[in-house]
Amino acid sequence: MAADKNTDKKMIEEVLERAKKVSSQAEVFHVRRWNEPVGFEANRLKTLESRESSGMALRLIKDGRVGFSSTSQEGGAKRLVEDALETAPFGPTAAFDFPKRKRFTRIDTYDPSVEKHPMESMVNLGQTMIDRAREHEKELLCDAGVSRDVSTLTLMNTNGGYAQYSTSVFSVGVGGTLIRGTDMLFLWEGKSACNPITDYQPLVDGLIQQLEWGRDIASPANGVVEAVFTPRGVSSALLSPLMAGFNGKLVLQGSSPLVGKLGQQLLDERISLWDQPDLPFVPGSRMCDDEGVPSKAMPLIDKGVISNFLYDLQTAGQAKTHSTGNAHRGLGSLPSPGVSVTVVSEGEASFEDMVSSIKDGIVVERLLGAGQSNILGGDFNANVLLGYRIENGKITGRLKNTVINGNVYTVLKKVQAVGKDARWVGGSLKTPSIYCAGVSAATRG
Repeated sequence: MAADKNTDKKMIEEVLERAKKVSSQAEVFHVRRWNEPVGFEANRLKTLESRESSGMALRLIKDGRVGFSSTSQEGGAKRLVEDALETAPFGPTAAFDFPKRKRFTRIDTYDPSVEKHPMESMVNLGQTMIDRAREHEKELLCDAGVSRDVSTLTLMNTNGGYAQYSTSVFSVGVGGTLIRGTDMLFLWEGKSACNPITDYQPLVDGLIQQLEWGRDIASPANGVVEAVFTPRGVSSALLSPLMAGFNGKLVLQGSSPLVGKLGQQLLDERISLWDQPDLPFVPGSRMCDDEGVPSKAMPLIDKGVISNFLYDLQTAGQAKTHSTGNAHRGLGSLPSPGVSVTVVSEGEASFEDMVSSIKDGIVVERLLGAGQSNILGGDFNANVLLGYRIENGKITGRLKNTVINGNVYTVLKKVQAVGKDARWVGGSLKTPSIYCAGVSAATRG
């Protein structure tokens, strides 16, 4: 990967040299990625792969409008510039200038030991997780995945802006399906980090805990109930409808329910949420965003008060404010604002205390089909893929054929407790369990 960085830089400079002759400003976004996934299906090794890919996107400003093109083919600088020029007359009016060269604070996101980690160890890790889970339940049909990924992002523009950094990601996941007649119980645990993961025991323990809580089917849950969202449940049910409201583009368009609410307390004072892309060795961290604006930690919700919105260069220019360093993009699309690393502050309650205080309620672990409701309005409405029934302070079994719905702004006003059990879900969210009232549940049959 290191040897390719200089090659990439020369290629980018060639594109910019051509682009600045025909436009007022231009920017190249280049990504090179190497990925090796190991996959297991039905308790056995299924795939071993090694992939390399790279691509480049060009944005230029011509007569005040933004032109865009991209390619996954190396070379072809002339065609890339011509394609961007052709789109410029139909592109959005540019409300920004590309940033000049910045001094970035170093944020460690690359561990060279990820690239050196033996493939044999990855295979052993996946198979060991499956074997340990099946030692507990021999009828469990297990899948697993272990992967390592290294990507290098290079960003350069005609105003002197330049950034280049690498990120390593090591991901491990193990799932299981328990089939009994027509009933199927789906389980999953996973983790991602910038360093190699070798301790599989917490993942296996988590899978077994899900199995034991969900082995029996509980009585139906109907009506408005109290609910404990585990960290994975917060990610599955609450995060998307909550974060949609902070998108500066939606605020600008007037479609966010948070328009005009900046500085107002809309949620329980125990809810604080930050965008923290400056945390070392967290996969979602980065020294700058995808436009070369320095990353910084920023509160979005401070003790229930709406504190900031997320902007990229274009939406910030249109809103007459400054970019917050939250531009995200793929090679095939223009940047848009989004959160980088979401951190929800811990509370003081244990998970066991939250469950024991509920007479009639549910635990939400994972949803199926979330995202089909009115997310922009803060709604969530989906089937419970994995959740549990709480009766008289105890988990009594698994929810089956159950749908939950609610509004994130309403339930986060009715917070009963915030857990002290914060943990990472994937590589970009750290959250504790959250205990809320006002969640509607309905069980079919």
